[in-house]
Amino acid sequence: MEDSDESLISHLNALRSTLIKCFVALGVGVVPMFLAAPYVIDLLVRVMLGNHEIVLNYFAPMEVFILQIKTAVVLDLLICFPYIARQLWGFVVPALYEHERKFISSIVTSSSLLFIVGVLFCIFFILPLLINFGISFSSSEIKAVFGISNVITLALWLAVVFGLMFQFPLITYALIRSKIVTYQTMKDKRPYVFVAILLISAVLTPPDIVSQIMLTIPTYALFEIGLFYAGREKSLDL
Repeated sequence: MEDSDESLISHLNALRSTLIKCFVALGVGVVPMFLAAPYVIDLLVRVMLGNHEIVLNYFAPMEVFILQIKTAVVLDLLICFPYIARQLWGFVVPALYEHERKFISSIVTSSSLLFIVGVLFCIFFILPLLINFGISFSSSEIKAVFGISNVITLALWLAVVFGLMFQFPLITYALIRSKIVTYQTMKDKRPYVFVAILLISAVLTPPDIVSQIMLTIPTYALFEIGLFYAGREKSLDL
């Protein structure tokens, strides 16, 4: 009984140490990210607006300052994501066999890469499309007037959402690889998976059909990629 209590206490201490390292990394990173925030905001504005001659407006004295804090926090999370994932993996490692450690290590690396790809895909492809779609409604009688807080907050939120949703192929692959769900079951449940992705997209995106579709289509395509590789590995094992 004492051994089990000591084991539980040691695991809790290890978890506490891991969480402290993650929060320290976030705390250290937020200062330089705050200094970088104005440049990132300018970059997002240039990428999103392109050649459109539109001036973004702010409507409160502290609005831009608060926006810079939000941007710094999101940047901090993005930059620290690989480190946090590595620390969490290091906490899990002692309880795993050698082949499981290698599998999770590859998952962490792939997860970080997919997260970055999702963020970049959103910034350089999705966000300009959304802005162009919004501007398309302007006319001689209707002028587009955008607030910088609304535009940048939308950009930051969608960037994080796309980064997370780009984890779908890994989730699919890991579920089948760990035999939590069989390949055939996942293959047969494709319509349900599509509906689930559509519902998740509706919750995570702004209340407009364009954003939902733009998130749903690549996410489902990534699910199919994960399913393909899981099926390919299954056939190789046979």
